[in-house]
Amino acid sequence: QVQVEESGGGSVQPGGSLRLSCVGSGFTFTNYYMTWFRQAPGKEREGVAAISPDFGATYINDSRKGRFAVSRDNAKNTLYLQMNNLTVEDTAMYYCAAGFYRWGFRPLQLDDYTAWGQGTQVTVSS
Repeated sequence: QVQVEESGGGSVQPGGSLRLSCVGSGFTFTNYYMTWFRQAPGKEREGVAAISPDFGATYINDSRKGRFAVSRDNAKNTLYLQMNNLTVEDTAMYYCAAGFYRWGFRPLQLDDYTAWGQGTQVTVSS
């Protein structure tokens, strides 16, 4: 079964940094598009950053560009999200998602993803 598991969340002060990891199993990692989503209380789940099997990266929101960076290590079946200069509004549950990379795949559509992790909490507070 296609599975992913996140780690690396925690509590930090504004301006701090965190590096999230997501390990995939049960699938050919190089065939899957990998994306980070997040969801804050009372808000809808939103895309944060995504990276294709050929290592192309897409940042969903320009406000995060330059602060967040997504990468993947296919040899280790691992997805990463480096987050710098964190702000209070970055507080959310962060989810890793894997989607089979096929014709018509839509990176921003939740239904196009095969597996979701349980999430890792990121809390930014003074």
